[in-house]
Amino acid sequence: MKFVLAPDSYKGSLTAIEACDAMEEGIRRVIPHAAIIKVPMADGGEGTVRSLVDAMNGHLVQATVKNPLGEPVLARYGILQDQETAVIEMAEASGLYLIDANRRNPLLTTTYGTGELILDALNRGCRKFILCIGGSSTNDGGAGMAQALGAKLVDAAGEDLPFGGGSLNRLHRIDVTGLDPRIKESSFTVACDVDNPLCGVRGASNVFGPQKGATAEMIAILDQNLEHYAHLIDEQLGKSVRDLPGAGAAGGLGAGITAFLEGSLKKGIELVIEATRLEEKISGADLVLSGEGQSDFQTKFGKTPFGVAKAASKSAVPVVLISGSIGKGIEELYEHGVTSVFSMIDRPMPLEDAMTNARQLLTNMTERVIRLKFSSLTRTIY
Repeated sequence: MKFVLAPDSYKGSLTAIEACDAMEEGIRRVIPHAAIIKVPMADGGEGTVRSLVDAMNGHLVQATVKNPLGEPVLARYGILQDQETAVIEMAEASGLYLIDANRRNPLLTTTYGTGELILDALNRGCRKFILCIGGSSTNDGGAGMAQALGAKLVDAAGEDLPFGGGSLNRLHRIDVTGLDPRIKESSFTVACDVDNPLCGVRGASNVFGPQKGATAEMIAILDQNLEHYAHLIDEQLGKSVRDLPGAGAAGGLGAGITAFLEGSLKKGIELVIEATRLEEKISGADLVLSGEGQSDFQTKFGKTPFGVAKAASKSAVPVVLISGSIGKGIEELYEHGVTSVFSMIDRPMPLEDAMTNARQLLTNMTERVIRLKFSSLTRTIY
């Protein structure tokens, strides 16, 4: 019997690899000698570095870089087994969680630290990059990242542009001749699950600015500044990013990566599935197990179990989700390759207890699923 375990993390209680281990224990209680392939998953958001490092036998490294306000912060990223692929979550350097609520100001925050992480990975020999750009505190269109990598963004007086989206209106000239030459030797793939353009009512400033501390007045300034920025990128670099789907992700970092790094934007779960070669591992399996903190109608909008189910459906392999809880709309998942959905909660209990005992609950529910699904086989074994 072959089982593929491909869960996401269960936020606050289990990492994706810990969830794999719990599922494995439940399976082995029933089928001790089963062939089990563990593929810890993520959807391109928080936890993607950890999942890919675990799935691809990589390791974590650290670098001291600038946080969104230019202060030093210790940030982590992953290097995969090939020693050539770096997986970077921009939130480690430029994330909202790094700044207290009373200090958040997207007129000032910068992606410079994200650029420094890329530079550190280049110095370690990496030439393939997977960039996860959720959780941003910035609205600078990736200008800070470009500056960290050697691009010159200057005003009419020839002075370097200060950090932050509030200064982009002063941008006069973009000079990429000093951009690190190793970038041309490298590929950049971005996990991006939004299709927002850079500017306008659905753009970075209007949609995501408020959660980063922007007032209505700030939003108007930031959007106008990104309009100017996009115009100069088009005029001076020959790259049209204003209306590119996903350009508005992470305060316009999607646009910056496209313009300065020739990056490509992909759905997060699709990127992870490709990186882990999940479809290849699923081929010939008897069952795939996945799960997440809560499965509901939102799961079909690109979350991990939905992506796993789509991948498994190509090989006609059944998929069972074992999640922390079940919400409305899971029935919609049955049309997309999910065979059934279970909650690992086995009795009424406080949320705190469920999270504390998540591993045991997941192990026990996995055992029950396997006994149900393979009842004839278990009778043979025993």
